[in-house]
Amino acid sequence: MQNLGRLEGMKKKILALFLVISLLIFFMIAFRNNSLGKNILGLPRSNNSNPTIVFVGDSMTEYLGNFDELKGYLKNYYPKKEFLLLNYGFSSTNILSVQDRLEKESFHSGRIFKAINDIPFDLILIESLGHNPLSSYPLEEGLKLQRETLDRIVSTITRKHPKSTIIFIATIAPNKERYAEGVVNLTTEERGKWAGERVAYIENHIDFAKSHNIPLINIYEKSLDQNGTGNIDYINSNDFIHPSPTGIYFISEEIANFLYNNKYFK
Repeated sequence: MQNLGRLEGMKKKILALFLVISLLIFFMIAFRNNSLGKNILGLPRSNNSNPTIVFVGDSMTEYLGNFDELKGYLKNYYPKKEFLLLNYGFSSTNILSVQDRLEKESFHSGRIFKAINDIPFDLILIESLGHNPLSSYPLEEGLKLQRETLDRIVSTITRKHPKSTIIFIATIAPNKERYAEGVVNLTTEERGKWAGERVAYIENHIDFAKSHNIPLINIYEKSLDQNGTGNIDYINSNDFIHPSPTGIYFISEEIANFLYNNKYFK
C-alpha cells in the first residue's frame, strides 16, 4: 500500500510538471508571435477609434504623399474611424537608415520628424527599400546585411512597442526593360541588371517576412505582368521607377484590403 501511494504521488507530480511545461510552451509561442507582429489567435490588434499607422520606406513610400487614396479606401471599410497615417518614406535612403528613424529625430525635405519609437502607434508598415539597394557591397553580402538589419529593426520595435503590429510591404516590381529610362543613361543590359539587383532586395525582404512569420502585403508579386517584370501601368512614365497614379491607387487598395481582410481593426 505504501508503494502504491508513492506511485500515485509520483503520477500527480509528473502530471503537474507536464501541465507547467505545456503552459510555458504556449506562452513562449504566444510571445514569439506577438514580438514578430503577428496577432495571437488571429484577434484584431486594436479597437482604437483613431488608429495610428506609421509607414517606413524610401521614395516608393514617400510617393504615397498624404495618403489621400488610402484614406478613401479605409473610409469605405471603417466609416467611423479616423486614421492618423504618418509617412516616414525618405527618398534616396536604404535599409541601413531605418534604425536612426526609429531611435532619433530625423530631418527630411525641410521637415523635422519625431523618432518613430517615441510615437504611440498601432501598426508600423516597413517597405523593403529595395529600390535603394546596398550596391557598395557584393550582392550576397548586401543581402546578408539587409537581413541582419531587419533583425535589429524588428527587435528594436518589439522591445519598445510590444503591443503594436509590424507588417512588411513589398512594393511594385521594377520593369527590367525600362527601369530608370529617361533618368539614367544605361544600355538595355545595364538596365536589366539594375532592375535585377532591386528585385533581389525586394524578394529578400519577402523571404525574411515569411521565414519570421511577419505579416506581408505582397504588392510586388501582384504587380508583375505576364512576362514576369513590373507592369508598366503601375510605373511612372517620367522616370520608370516610382509608382504612377494608377500604381498609387493600386498600392493603397492592396494595403486597405489587407488590413480589412485580416481584421486588424474592429
